[in-house]
Amino acid sequence: MSTRSKVALQPAFILHHYPYRDSSLLLEVFARGYGRLGLVARGARSAKSRWRGQLQNFRPLLLSWHLRGELGTLTGLELPAATTLPAGRQLLSAYYLNELILRLLARHDPHPEVFDAYAEAIRDIDTAEEPVLRIFEKRLLQALGYGLLLGNEADSGLPIENDAWYEYLPERGPVRCAQVREQGVFLRGSSLIALQREHLADPACCREVKRLMRAALSLYLGARPLKTREVLRQLATLPDRRDSGSRTGMN
Repeated sequence: MSTRSKVALQPAFILHHYPYRDSSLLLEVFARGYGRLGLVARGARSAKSRWRGQLQNFRPLLLSWHLRGELGTLTGLELPAATTLPAGRQLLSAYYLNELILRLLARHDPHPEVFDAYAEAIRDIDTAEEPVLRIFEKRLLQALGYGLLLGNEADSGLPIENDAWYEYLPERGPVRCAQVREQGVFLRGSSLIALQREHLADPACCREVKRLMRAALSLYLGARPLKTREVLRQLATLPDRRDSGSRTGMN
């Protein structure tokens, strides 16, 4: 990539932002054709900023910037359409998606298929939180070259059968088993097929798939825990939040 470039009105989301110097913001941006970027929004925290109130997470944006080296400068912004932002427990799950992208995608590495999956997930997360999270996780791993084996047994190559039980072995895939143990990741063939087809309407299937996706992601996230999961654990210890926390899709 050139160390200098001017880009006009590209589809993008803001993943995170930090105060920068006296009145600016440092934005972590995810742009469809450009991947993750660091952009400075000069004066964005001042009362007279032209971008005041518009630099929100989860809002589809059209951004323009001038990139010089690793860090760019935001030069323009348009709101393509009104949108409903995630709220309640779905808001925390949306932040979880942002954290996955920040942890697993390198800067300046375009992944338009991940961008499209993220845009779809943010759009649908309020109505189908659990399936949305699992499908995004699956698509993210696939885009990074870590796609899961879901249609065939790892050892025999035979097609997965709906009624059979499988142990999913890290970095190998599903192996048919006769007994389900406490340790390991076990799920029905029907759950593997449902994830492959991205049809996750059954709650029991979603629970099994959640265990699989957590184990698969842990291989690439490393030992450092996700901050959003830590927040969820803290909320789950509060009596008035326990029910909400137990139903959050990334638990």
